[in-house]
Amino acid sequence: MEKTLSFSDAAYAFGAGIFFVGYFIFEVPSNLLLEKMGARKTLLRILFLWGLAAAGMAFVKTPMQFYVLRFLLGAFEAGFFPGVILYLTYWYPSARRAKAIAIFMTGAALGKLMAGPMSGGIMQYMEGWHGLHGWQWLFIVEGLPACILGLVAFFTLKDRPEDADWLSPEQKRSLRSHLDNDTQVVATASHASAWSLLRDPKVFTMALVYCLQLSVVYTVLFWTPTLVRSWGVQNLFFLGILTALPAACGLIGMVLFGRSSDKHLERRWHYFATCAISAAGTAVMIWGQGNLVVSLAGLMVYQLGMSSATPLFFAALSEYMPKKTAAAGIGLVSSLGNLGPAFMPSIRNWLSEMTGGQTAGLYLMMGLALAAGVLLIAVIRPATAGGTGQLARA
Repeated sequence: MEKTLSFSDAAYAFGAGIFFVGYFIFEVPSNLLLEKMGARKTLLRILFLWGLAAAGMAFVKTPMQFYVLRFLLGAFEAGFFPGVILYLTYWYPSARRAKAIAIFMTGAALGKLMAGPMSGGIMQYMEGWHGLHGWQWLFIVEGLPACILGLVAFFTLKDRPEDADWLSPEQKRSLRSHLDNDTQVVATASHASAWSLLRDPKVFTMALVYCLQLSVVYTVLFWTPTLVRSWGVQNLFFLGILTALPAACGLIGMVLFGRSSDKHLERRWHYFATCAISAAGTAVMIWGQGNLVVSLAGLMVYQLGMSSATPLFFAALSEYMPKKTAAAGIGLVSSLGNLGPAFMPSIRNWLSEMTGGQTAGLYLMMGLALAAGVLLIAVIRPATAGGTGQLARA
C-alpha cells in the first residue's frame, strides 16, 4: 500500500494511530448505548459500519483519505470490545469470567491465524485481478464479511439470560441468583455514579496499565511483517504463514491462563506473569536479530504472553467496577487505554529512524510490558478472605 500510493512511513504511522482517536471519542457512548439498547442492536450497528469502512480502505488514493477512513474505522469499531466484555458480565459470574473472556478472544487469535496466510495469499496471487492491487482485494475480501456477521449477531444473540429460549425457567433463576450474589476475585470499588468513578485514581491507573499494554500490542502488530522481512523473509505468502505462528501460541496461552486464573481465583500475579513472558520473548527477539529461527521463537513467546494478558486485565477490571458504573467504567478505561496505540507507532518509527535499526523499539516494548504488569499489581488489591466462597466455585 505504501509503495503503490507513495505513502511515507510517517504517513502510515499517523494513519495507524488516528484510528484510536476515533475509538477514544466514541467508546464510552457506545457502551452506554449497549446498556440501554442491548447487544443485538449495538453489534449490528458496529459490525455493519465497521465492515463497510474496512472495505472502503481499498479505494484510498491520498493520505487524507487514508486518515479519514482510519478515523471512521475507529469510530465505528468503538464499543465492540468493551461492549462484549460488558455483555459477558450479564452472563458469567466473576469466578468464570477470565476463561469466558479468553474463549471470546480466541476469535481474535483464530482471526490472526487465518488472516496471516490468507492476507499473504491474497496479496501474492490476486495482484492485478480485475485491475485492482492485492492490498485492495485484501480490504474487500476481509472487510465485507463483518457486515454479514452483524446480521448474524442480531438474529442469534440474546440480550439477557432471561431472553434465552435454550434455558429452562429453573436454569434462568439459578444463573440470576449467581449473578446477583456474585463474589469477587479482586476488591470492588464503591462507585455509585459516574462522578465518583471519575474521582477514583485507580480507574485512571488501570487506564494507564491498558494504555501501556495496548501500546505494545498494536506497535508489534503493525510492525510484525516488517520485522519478519528484516529477518530475511521476502515471499509474501511465506511471510503470512510465519506471522500466523505467533497467533497460535497466543490462542493456547490465553485459554490456559484464563482457566488457571479462574481455578485459583487470582488475577494480579497471573497478569504480571503474562507481561513478564511477553518481555522475555522481546528480549529473545533482540538477542536473535538476524537469525530467523531464534527471532521467530522470541516473537512466539512474546505473543503467548501478550495475548494472555488481555482476558486477565478485563476480568480484573470488570470485577473492580460495580454493576452501577460497569458500562461507563469499562468503556472509559478502554477508551483512555487506546490513546497509547494512537501515538506509539509514530514513536517507534521515530526511534528506528534515529537509531537506524529495530533494537531501540524492541527495548521500549519490553519496558512497557513490564511496567504494565508492575502497575496492575500495585493498584489492584485481592478480594477479602470472605469474598471468594462457595458461590464463586459453584
